[in-house]
Amino acid sequence: MKGPGKLNFTVQRRAGYAFGINLKDSNNANVNLTGKTILSQIWDESRTNKVADVTTTITDATGGDVSWKLSHTQTANMTDAIYNYDVIKIHANGDREYFLEGIIYMSEGYTAS
Repeated sequence: MKGPGKLNFTVQRRAGYAFGINLKDSNNANVNLTGKTILSQIWDESRTNKVADVTTTITDATGGDVSWKLSHTQTANMTDAIYNYDVIKIHANGDREYFLEGIIYMSEGYTAS
């Protein structure tokens, strides 16, 4: 079994951020997510403070599609420069599989209304 994929990105503070994930197996076929749960959390670098529970939604279970979304109110509270996150798939039997992880770089931005 291979480890999780890596995706690092930059988020503007006080702005929402979202992206789609399409899970494929080793034969490049869509992973069926029927009956599975997807969870994601963001933590500070030292993993002492959880910053956010990310909204993850399975948008097409048989097609392996997931939506990952942070709101502008969640990013407003992200005042450090760097955070870590991961995304996990939980099977109906309780087995867990991390499939994505990375670093979130925060950009302060200037407009704050």
